[in-house]
Amino acid sequence: MDESARRPMLPIRILDAWIGIWASAARIVGELTLLLLDTLRWMGRTIVLRRARFGMHATVSQTLRVGVRSIGIVMLVSGSIGIILAFQTAPSLEQFGQTDKVANLIGVAVFRELGPLIAAIVLTGFAGASIAAELGTMVVGEEIEALESMALNPVRVLVLPRVVATTVSLILLAVISDLTAVVMGGVVGVLALDIPYEIYKSNTIDQVTNTDFLTGLFKASVFGMILGLIACNNGLRVSGGAAGVGRATTDTVVQTVVTVVLADLMFTTLFYALGLTGT
Repeated sequence: MDESARRPMLPIRILDAWIGIWASAARIVGELTLLLLDTLRWMGRTIVLRRARFGMHATVSQTLRVGVRSIGIVMLVSGSIGIILAFQTAPSLEQFGQTDKVANLIGVAVFRELGPLIAAIVLTGFAGASIAAELGTMVVGEEIEALESMALNPVRVLVLPRVVATTVSLILLAVISDLTAVVMGGVVGVLALDIPYEIYKSNTIDQVTNTDFLTGLFKASVFGMILGLIACNNGLRVSGGAAGVGRATTDTVVQTVVTVVLADLMFTTLFYALGLTGT
């Protein structure tokens, strides 16, 4: 085939690739929406209507398993980010004699954006991959079918506790991430940048508002719900044995990171339009 015959095929292949990407995205969104509605339905039946058991023990167990294990790495990454921000912003501010404003920049960046985002990405590696692999192994071992044969709904027994656990864990981890980054930025500010402790403390308190903190926690709760839904959805849809479990684990990490970043972009844009990001 000559070169002139090949050229028209390239745009067609690119178009096919884009169509495939959007079709996959639409399928994933549809699956997550249905799973979310089913999860909320069971939550209403267990908490509000009390027509079924909530599974508090399973929820607490999952929260401790996925949340506590992530505290150390969240503190490590968040603390490093706080130190990096302090060192990177100080030279530019020093040119204007405003080195003490390092505290303001770190507080805003961490409480509004970086704290929840760092916690979500770290928890994806710990909880997302673990949940997808766990549920995928249960599917391969026909344990899901065994639950259904005993009239136990997998969404109530398996999905609901894990979604609640990832949501609660991420809210708490976001708080830890915020505080760690601000504290480590303060350590650098006081010891390396010669910012008086009282000034760093007062600048942080004056700059960070309740709106900054609450919008960050709202983002964290949504990120946690997204993480739990994606992990459970991929785990329950495993096929192909051990190879399918590996694919589900990889897909969970990739899909969650991309979805969380896009959700963060959407919320940031929305809060800016509503005037919730002003100082």
